[in-house]
Amino acid sequence: MPKETAVYTHGHHESVLRSHQWRTAANSAAYLLGELRPGQAVLDVGCGPGTITADIAALVAPGRVTAVDTGRDILDRAAAAAAGRGLDNVEFTVADVHSLDFPDDSFDVVHAHQVLQHVGDPVQALREMRRVCRPGGVVAARDSDYAAMTWYPEVTGMREWQDLYGRVARANGGEPDAGRRLLSWARQAGFTDITPTAAAWCFATPENRAWWSGLWADRTTASVYAELAVDGGHASAEQLTAVSDAWRAWGEEPDAWFMVPHGEVLCRV
Repeated sequence: MPKETAVYTHGHHESVLRSHQWRTAANSAAYLLGELRPGQAVLDVGCGPGTITADIAALVAPGRVTAVDTGRDILDRAAAAAAGRGLDNVEFTVADVHSLDFPDDSFDVVHAHQVLQHVGDPVQALREMRRVCRPGGVVAARDSDYAAMTWYPEVTGMREWQDLYGRVARANGGEPDAGRRLLSWARQAGFTDITPTAAAWCFATPENRAWWSGLWADRTTASVYAELAVDGGHASAEQLTAVSDAWRAWGEEPDAWFMVPHGEVLCRV
């Protein structure tokens, strides 16, 4: 496929939105919060269902947030989330991060959470994010790293999930281990003032490991990811069921623990 073309591996199945709607600026963009000020203009790239977007909009009001994604349906959901919080300083529009339809130097902050792992050319995406960011502003990106995810205890089928997800994501034109590459991509995009950091989500209480294992069990058999895995010849429906069962079995372990590591870059323009 062309370099800038990639298929979004997750899609927007309910099991995916269950995860994405849990995200907040506090649990997913803490490294950026110190840069946000009232009155700023912010571009939120790949906003998804808009929960992080809404938090950012509240922090920069009366400044404005422009939230973009590749599909109208998910933008409508994000707009509803903002409206539900009484926020009137957010606008939503369809856009491609490889070629943003905004003038140079349009925003004080350009943010992308869990986006660069899914695009065909992350370096070009960062170049575009840099182009539309004003001098003195910041470009912020955070991505997970699937190969670095770890858990306890080992349950038969969990390593198969990790391997399968990597193969499906790369076949779709993405890079599932984006977190470790963000610093390199930012340097290739022309940034020189970069603060690289890392952070993690941890799922280990009975409630959140049941939630995490359940959404992945459902995602493995009922989402766009499941369709792409089968249609691409990466797994059979029976194999996906076995992986889904492994997720549920892991979630029932009394000492179950799961860590999702993220790479982060804060790039000053």
